[in-house]
Formats: sequence, structure tokens, C-alpha cells
Amino acid sequence: MTESKFDLIIIGAGPGGYVAAIRAFQLGMKVVVVEKRATLGGVCLNEGCIPSKALLDSSELFAQARDKFALHGIAIDPPLLKLDAMQLRKEDVVKKLTDGIAYLFKKNKIERLHGTAVLIGANAAGQHQVKVSLAVSDPAASSGQQNLLEPSVPSTVILTAPKVILATGSEASGLPGMPFDGQVVVSSREALSFDRVPGHLIVAGGGFIGLELGSVWRRLGAQVTVMEMLPTILPNMDRQVADLLYRSLRKQGIQFKLSTRITGISRIGSKAIVQFNSGTEGEEVDCDKVLVAVGRRPLTGGLGLEALGVVLDESGKIVVDDSYQSSLPGVFAIGDLVAGPMLAHKASEEGVVCVEKMAGMASAVEYEFIPGVVYTWPEAASVGKTEEYLKESGIPYRSGRFNFAALGRARCMDETEGFVKILAHTETDRVLGVHIVGPRASDLISEAATVMNFSGTARDIALMCHAHPTLPEAIREAALDVHKEAIHA
Repeated sequence: MTESKFDLIIIGAGPGGYVAAIRAFQLGMKVVVVEKRATLGGVCLNEGCIPSKALLDSSELFAQARDKFALHGIAIDPPLLKLDAMQLRKEDVVKKLTDGIAYLFKKNKIERLHGTAVLIGANAAGQHQVKVSLAVSDPAASSGQQNLLEPSVPSTVILTAPKVILATGSEASGLPGMPFDGQVVVSSREALSFDRVPGHLIVAGGGFIGLELGSVWRRLGAQVTVMEMLPTILPNMDRQVADLLYRSLRKQGIQFKLSTRITGISRIGSKAIVQFNSGTEGEEVDCDKVLVAVGRRPLTGGLGLEALGVVLDESGKIVVDDSYQSSLPGVFAIGDLVAGPMLAHKASEEGVVCVEKMAGMASAVEYEFIPGVVYTWPEAASVGKTEEYLKESGIPYRSGRFNFAALGRARCMDETEGFVKILAHTETDRVLGVHIVGPRASDLISEAATVMNFSGTARDIALMCHAHPTLPEAIREAALDVHKEAIHA
């Protein structure tokens, strides 16, 4: 059994862990990262954010070729879907990015161990000890990366450091009594790798993940039914944005059953019968696949937290202070393991701030200004407070709105659906929230987040000259409309 000493041990190499590792190296720390997956990047890069966006982009292009090229005067034969090639492209995108993180680890002299980790308490010197059970093969060795395990590879390694960051992320939550089987009842992981387009896909959950993956398979030809137990989709987004997106997705052929609870799933060969209740009587429908996208839960099991007395909240997340330190001094947690939205960019920000605070820097995550995006088409994006929140809280505000239908660039793109809405404080004019549904909302929201991080006002946006013709002009027009001065409304 080998013992190695570091300044910082990070468990998990997702967008929180690997970013924290790089920033820690920049600040002069000797870092080791333990990751149970053979590749770096965590769920986000391997089976979440990146592969889903690769398929979303591919399916959007397929739908455009099928449905919109003729409107632009482009005459083609009906496009032929080659799903295997589309999946290969997705895997290539993922590989290039995971290889890129491995290169960054090598460049920044970050040790990497492939295996599972458990905290086993402090040694006589008060240093935290982490026992790593190594995987059969270590990917770092084959990549030429600096590696603890050469020349002989033990089965376990004991790591010691004064500080440990837990960044193990989350996993998909299942429906009670209806476990995942990886074939018919699937999580987002399997839904990203179907080898054929399902005839009928039922999506349990009307949140970000369910709508995005439902959109992919609908564009590629599947019948898609979204079942959501709440009366609306995207319950935490601005209602006007969510309602427009709901109508748009219905026009694209996605069927919705709201206020509906799935009560059972029965396998029949390669298909399933889904029992559900949307009123007083139960109903059932057959399908080829059931994508369960009802949320995610933190991955804290097996880390040894219970034995060491690390405090968890009622949802199973680790309770941390402003420095991301848990109830066990020297053990920190970030990302999906702690309170807040389960977003990759939130985890990365927390990773940076966590290690900067370790180094004595005055650093903070501006949680109020973390944007959220739904990568359907049209896209939806929000940052800050919703109109519903402001009303319920009694905060005085003005609202400005501009529709993409009145925007020259959107007309040229034939993407006129949606709008930009800006909410500003009545007295100070400070921007309180920006909500967008429409083309490239995911890109447009960054301007709003920037303005809000610097305490900007609607007038500040209105005074900035925006290039013409561009989509960001809609943001300026919405800002002008806060004071009823929009030019093109």
C-alpha cells in the first residue's frame, strides 16, 4: 500500500472538480484528482451537457433540411437520417473534449487516479486520509500523464492532504417502484445513445433534460409524449417564457399530459405499458421507451461521510459554509453535492471560488446571476428574478418586452418566434431579471448576466449601441421598452 502527500485531494473530475484542480495548481498547490470514470469531465461531458448538445445541433440541422430549406429556395431530396453516423459524431465531440481535459491535467502537472475514493479519517498529523481502490487499468499511464502508479501498480493507494474537495456530482432519480432497466425504462444516459429512433417515447418530467431530449427524438421522427405531474412545464422559469415554449413544442408535435402522475410501468417484450393518472381514473398507453427525467440526486454514497459525521440536509446534499467547507474541517464540497441549481457552470464557479478562498482570496459566486438555459428550439434562457417572484415579494418593477417578429435579423433567419423580457426596479432602474425565448437565447443571455453582475440598469443597456442587424438588438429594444421608448416595437 503506497502513501502519497498532497496539498489538495479532489474526488470527482466533472466540471467542478477538474476546474478546481486547474485553479488550485495555478495558485501553487500540489493536487491529485480521483475519478472513478475512465475519462475526465464527469456526467456533463460524458453523458450530459456535451453529448446532448451535439445531438440537439445535429437534429436541428436535420429538421431544417427537412422542413425549412425549401423556404430559403433550396430544393433537395428529403434528407435521409443516418443515426449511426450522428451518434459517431457525438462520440467524437465527447472524445476530443475529454482528451482536451487530460491534456490540461498533464500541462498543469495534476496527478490523476482512476478509481473509487473513500475518506478514512485523519492521520496522527491531523491530515485527511483518502483510500483509493484503483481500477484495473489506469488511463493516465497510457496517455503519458504523470502518474503515481508507475512502475508497479498497487490495488489501493492512501492519499493524505490537509484539504479535500468532494465533487462527485449527481445521478438521475428514478420513479418510485419503477427502476431503470437501461433498455426500456432509461435515464438521460441511455436516451443519448439509442441505436434507432423509438416509435413512441414517453418522457417522465417536463424539465430541462426531458424537454431537450424529447426535442431531439421528435425531430428525428419519434412520437413523443411528455408527462408532467405539475400543471406547467419548467415551473421555475418565467411563466410567459415557459408558456410560449410549451405552445411552440406542441406545434412541433410533442404531446403533453400535464397534472399527470405515472403510477406504473410494465414491460412487454421490448416495449412497455405506462399506467398514469391525470384525473379521477387511471389510463394506460404503450410505448417503446420511457425516459425518466424527474430530477437528479447527489452522489454521496460510499464516500465514508456518515462514519465521519459529515452533515447532510433533508435532500441528501452536504451542508457547507460560505467557504464550501462541510461540518468536517478541511473537507469541502461543491457542485451538485451542495445546495443550488444542478448546473455545470455553477459547479465550475464553485470550484474556482472554493480553492481561491483556501488561498486566502476574497472570492464569491454571484448565485443571483447564474443563467439557466433550455436548449430546445426555440431556446429559453433566464437570469435573475422572475416576474412571479417580484410580484409575490412585493418588489416594485417595470417590464419591457420586445418580440423577435419585429427584428430584422430574426426575419432573415426565419426565426421570429419568441421575445426578450427585461424586469427593472421601478425606483433604481437596476435590472432584476432577463428572460428570453427565441433563437440563440443561450448566447443572448450572457449580455444580461454581464449587466446584472455590474449592477447595471435598463437605461445602461438602452444607451449601448448594438450592431445591426443582429439578434442582440432585441435586448436593447426590450430595455428601451422598460421606459416605453422602444423604437421598433
